[in-house]
Amino acid sequence: MHNRSDQFAKSLLRDGLSLVSAAETEVEVLAATQKIDVYSVPDPAREAERAGMGLLGELAAEPSLFEPFHSTPSLRQVRRCLRKQLTWHHELERRARSAAGTVVPDEDADAPLQPAVDFPALVVISPGRPETVLDAYRCEPAQAGVYHAVPGLVMRVVVLAELPRTRATLLLRLLGSGRLLREAVADLVALPDDAWERSIATPLLVHFRLGTQEPTTDEEDDVSAEIRAWFEEYQQKLRAEARKEGLNEGLTEGRTEGRTGAAARAVLTVLRVRGIAVPDAARERILAEKDPETLERWHERAIVAASLAEVLDGLS
Repeated sequence: MHNRSDQFAKSLLRDGLSLVSAAETEVEVLAATQKIDVYSVPDPAREAERAGMGLLGELAAEPSLFEPFHSTPSLRQVRRCLRKQLTWHHELERRARSAAGTVVPDEDADAPLQPAVDFPALVVISPGRPETVLDAYRCEPAQAGVYHAVPGLVMRVVVLAELPRTRATLLLRLLGSGRLLREAVADLVALPDDAWERSIATPLLVHFRLGTQEPTTDEEDDVSAEIRAWFEEYQQKLRAEARKEGLNEGLTEGRTEGRTGAAARAVLTVLRVRGIAVPDAARERILAEKDPETLERWHERAIVAASLAEVLDGLS
């Protein structure tokens, strides 16, 4: 996955799933030349948070490989994903045996494998309906826009175009394009400012839709223009609220700290997705900053900066 839409999809899934699981991208599969786009293992301690994540949380209820496609995948492309799934399960078994000090049996041995390792699910995310895939693996509808293959495959197919337009599906619909993305952005804008979806999606939309010079289609340009206009309006709203907050003596200190904390995390998210390393001392400085205007300035710089020194004031 090399273009910006694919990178956006992986980043959005990784950051969303990181709220409730240990999520990795570009997971190397040994004995294969492929990489898993996103691999998620649910955290039992964050079960309540996962339950509030809608459809993405449901899909992340078990160890899962997430494979988002920018175009509707062919049967051959999904077969490649199934190879990753099988190879990764084999690797997980090998790691489990190694950790337990168990001698690895011959492939033809009848002895049960110990310790047992759950077979990871495969979640294929498609913008359109992949008829050949659904037919080949006898996929049955589980809910609107979600199909389950025959049980032995442990494969789910999510068709973005068929998902209902609800908050529960929003993070997944942001992986679409054209009209689907435009509607998802509009739904994102309508959410409260402190919505968790905003904290995850906003910096990624700005970075991957606005921060590159890659050629785009006319339709993508239209969507990017809408996102740009929304972001500029959103930034103006944040400035106005910050000024109002400074004048309003009735606001509590806890509310201020909550807003600045979210703004600080947004700065760190932008730096991470742009590949800019943040040492522990700089991370602590960002998280400790309580001035909304300073955090806003750092956030705007982080979107276009090439280094951490270009973001933080006075950093040499």
